[in-house]
Amino acid sequence: MVNQQTLKGNWKSVSGKLRSHWGQLTDDDVSTFNGNVDQLVGLIQRKTGEGREAIEKFLDETADQGASMMGQATEAAGRYAQEAAQTVEDATQKASEALRQGYSEAEDMIRQRPGESIAVCFGAGVLLGLIVGLTMRSR
Repeated sequence: MVNQQTLKGNWKSVSGKLRSHWGQLTDDDVSTFNGNVDQLVGLIQRKTGEGREAIEKFLDETADQGASMMGQATEAAGRYAQEAAQTVEDATQKASEALRQGYSEAEDMIRQRPGESIAVCFGAGVLLGLIVGLTMRSR
């Protein structure tokens, strides 16, 4: 007999397959499923004249397919998440290394040309101060 929770968990997929397998079922018939498998089987029997065993077999197969598809989707999502995490970690390491290298190059430049470095920093500070001042003044 089909597992009630498996059937409920895959109901959208199962309900579509029920309607395509048994065209006599209406949307209302399928939408009235409240988790009671016996009531569902009884409804399908009344509407279609199909035997209980055949209905239960179809429900079992359909629910198992849905559960299998959910398991595959979950597994694929897990792999994708691992790949994404690895990509982020690699990018972070590259950015960190580039930052360290830039910092090291800046230190070397300051050691080699201290006067020019002070002048550049002073000029950048004045320019930034002017920009901030003009921005504050315009408000």
